[in-house]
Amino acid sequence: MRYKDLFIDFDDTLYDTHGNAVIALSETFEAFRLDRYFADPQVFYDAYWMANIDLWTQYSKGDITRDYLIVERFRRPLSTGKGLEVTEGLCLEMSDRFLDFCASKPGVVEGAHELMDYLRTRGYRMHMTSNGFHEVQYKKLAACGLKDYFDTIILSEDAGVNKPSPLYFDYAFKVSGACRETTLMIGDNLQTDIMGALSSGIDALLFNRWNVETNDCPQTPTFVVSHLKDIMTIL
Repeated sequence: MRYKDLFIDFDDTLYDTHGNAVIALSETFEAFRLDRYFADPQVFYDAYWMANIDLWTQYSKGDITRDYLIVERFRRPLSTGKGLEVTEGLCLEMSDRFLDFCASKPGVVEGAHELMDYLRTRGYRMHMTSNGFHEVQYKKLAACGLKDYFDTIILSEDAGVNKPSPLYFDYAFKVSGACRETTLMIGDNLQTDIMGALSSGIDALLFNRWNVETNDCPQTPTFVVSHLKDIMTIL
């Protein structure tokens, strides 16, 4: 067997973070009665996703803190409302409610449980690797029933640095006991998962869920699949 250990991204690779967050954001909008300030909810939703993508990109590079991300990703969309006083306290309250809504959702990416069952029968050691927040990730794991598949859970908050930093992967090897030569990284994010792993001397499988272009990448993913079930033809 070529690989013994699998570093597996969680959000949007196994857990349907985006789909669950869409539902949670709607629940948050209703809970805070934001219809009083937004004639069209889509204005709020679009502003949220634009801010969220930008802020998570900065966070993964270490350019901003977790605390800044939590406040700013709600401050920006709320600021597009009419007649709403946007305070840090409101942003924090909304973030807490939103994350509670998110963490309770069980939705996984199609084929996630089947893939993990297969990989377990094949004898791989599996390690969850994530930049997600500590308390939220454990709640998500419990909600979706994926926790028991993992031998190790490796979070950036514990590592003290985010993927794609080589220091994150150094930490992952330290706590998992895996070896670079027999480890494969699996993830959906071309930068944090794939480029991060390849730059750290690890083979990487891109779950190309978002149909990103890979031709211009400085390094080519070891494998590329479009569906989780396709991983079973490789491993």
